[in-house]
Amino acid sequence: MTRLLISDANILIDLEDGGLIADLFKLPFQFQVPDMLFVDELEADHGYLLEHGLQLGELTPESMAEVEGLVKRYKKPSRYDCFALVLAKQEACPLLTGDKNLRQAAEQENVDVKGTLWIVEAMIKHQVITFKAARAAYENMKQKGRRLPWELAEKRLCEIENRL
Repeated sequence: MTRLLISDANILIDLEDGGLIADLFKLPFQFQVPDMLFVDELEADHGYLLEHGLQLGELTPESMAEVEGLVKRYKKPSRYDCFALVLAKQEACPLLTGDKNLRQAAEQENVDVKGTLWIVEAMIKHQVITFKAARAAYENMKQKGRRLPWELAEKRLCEIENRL
């Protein structure tokens, strides 16, 4: 069974800026975003993601009520971030985000959180991309103003490279 991962918008934009979108969907995972997040934040400029295999997830009425509670409890994550968090809880799967505030809320809600570095490293481990391609993708992301822990990214790439 393919593992489901719920993503917020910023992870997808990181990967798009890094030139890794097509590679993302070669991983042995299913990627899903909340349908409302897609329509309001991604569809206009990133609608093609559906053609690559991005799936849309629906929140149950109970989950929608939980979103309202989270919006009141956590001031920093956006409503759309909370949609992604609650969808990850609903589907009992990890949340992909690079947003610090959403990550903190997810951790308080006991949701497993992964980020862009984890995805890039998974691409290497699954032999979807090479180390050279990962470094080039990180450079592209950096040039386009994406905010990642660049020193940590390089350190982790070196550690993986030395283990293989």
